[in-house]
Amino acid sequence: MKDSPTIGVFDSGFGGLTVLRALMQQIPQGRFAFLGDTARLPYGSKSRRTIARYAAESAQFLVREQGAEYLVIACNTASALALDAIQDAVAVPVLGVIEPGAAAARHASESSDVLVIATDATVQSHAYATACRAQGLRALEKACPLLVPLVEEGWTDHPVTAEVIRVYLGELLSQASAEQMEPDALVLGCTHYPLLRPLLEKAVPAGMRIIDSAGAVADALVKELGASEMQSGTQFDAPELRCFATDSIEKFERLGSRFLGRPVGHVELVDLGG
Repeated sequence: MKDSPTIGVFDSGFGGLTVLRALMQQIPQGRFAFLGDTARLPYGSKSRRTIARYAAESAQFLVREQGAEYLVIACNTASALALDAIQDAVAVPVLGVIEPGAAAARHASESSDVLVIATDATVQSHAYATACRAQGLRALEKACPLLVPLVEEGWTDHPVTAEVIRVYLGELLSQASAEQMEPDALVLGCTHYPLLRPLLEKAVPAGMRIIDSAGAVADALVKELGASEMQSGTQFDAPELRCFATDSIEKFERLGSRFLGRPVGHVELVDLGG
């Protein structure tokens, strides 16, 4: 594996910092540049064409301005609706979050029936259902629009959030039963959701495995880098990290540490246009 690969990570906001966290844990010798396109979120309310343009501009910034040699799209909406456009816009390997998540579900599931929770835009794209079908899985998707604002409010261990999760999962499990499915895995189809994992683990049926696409993406990139020789427990200095945002850098700095699990440091403001 080459020394210090430069890895660009892109999200429409800062939820993708959970993906970055997993990447930094598995590739501690990496150099990372993270961009949150906070001026133009939410992507989910935009057309596919607009999402593709925004995502391509962000990808080009990371590759051309920051020298990214690999690009991770840590955004489910962009992965679902703009991955082809991003791949056309840059000349480096591009990895989205959806296919690794589906592959991890295939590995975890014995029944071949899985559940997916995600945002409205991701569910409406049916990208997870398609990716799961390619893995030989049946997937039942559900939009959970209240979870992102609860996470951003900091209510990751709050009775209200626990009740919302209980209601969402109850509805999803009832639908699965009506369709004669026997799901044994739950895919977290939004980068905010890993912060809710303790509550989700309490809410799912016994034996159901939770698939965090952030960890799955990190595993996939390690394989892409040819890093099988990395030794578990080897000590490295902290990975090099630069964070950029297109707006709201104060909010990014304040909330980012929740997602990254460490201070994000100074966030640099960049202008990618309208």
